[in-house]
Amino acid sequence: MPAGSMTIRPVTPLIGAEVDGVDLGQSLDDRVLCDLHQAWLDHQVLFFRDQQLGPASLQALGRRFGPLHVHPQGDMEGFEGILKIHADRNSKTYAGRKWHADVTCDEEPPTGSILHMHEVPESGGDTLFANMVAAHDALSAPMQTFLSGLTAVHTSERNFAGYYGTRLEETRDGDYPETTHPVVAVHPETGAKALYVNEIFTSHIVELEPDEGRALLDFLYRHISQPRFQCRFQWRRNSVAMWDNRATQHLAMFDYWPHTRAGHRVTIRGARPQAA
Repeated sequence: MPAGSMTIRPVTPLIGAEVDGVDLGQSLDDRVLCDLHQAWLDHQVLFFRDQQLGPASLQALGRRFGPLHVHPQGDMEGFEGILKIHADRNSKTYAGRKWHADVTCDEEPPTGSILHMHEVPESGGDTLFANMVAAHDALSAPMQTFLSGLTAVHTSERNFAGYYGTRLEETRDGDYPETTHPVVAVHPETGAKALYVNEIFTSHIVELEPDEGRALLDFLYRHISQPRFQCRFQWRRNSVAMWDNRATQHLAMFDYWPHTRAGHRVTIRGARPQAA
């Protein structure tokens, strides 16, 4: 669908769209910004090619969509809201290894993120995105009703300390954030219901016995990961992906060793998820 000089092409009927005719490094006028915002809501994740964005211009772009979110592990020095993404032959860890939404351990998780890759391997390193509204809607009516009354704890220590080795004194607030969110959250702009549990941050279901909660989470994780809810993005140098963190999850592939994959991500501050 054309939007002025901007062209938006869906990747799949459920999720993702490629956008042409926009230079994200330039100041976007209000009409273009409005069109991009609507496309973001319609398609949940937008993809752009051939974008020249340094940390400062990426930061400025993020601020057009709202105040910036500071990551619990700390942002890039001198650039609020910017997280450095890097993996190479020497990396022992990498970002996005399991299906997740970003930083759901915070009381107010991000609205969304914009990732610019300036170095990519010749092959591999794709990112997969999944539609959590479609995943919710594909469940039976009794299961949707059951889930709507549940909450889950989202914790960060096992990821930030256990996986990345981030020390308390290195974190944003001197602690590892932990909070409770509804298992099904309502999107604040569209009103759609989305599954809001993920493998990286969700630890347990509050209202269920441990074995019951683990069985339910295992089922939901299998359900969420079905290809029918997904699209896949093949990165090229200077590509950008912009995703709605309230309605999607994503997974980064680490199948490119010993090559390098590097970029910067800006994250937009969000609000506390509301129950269905």
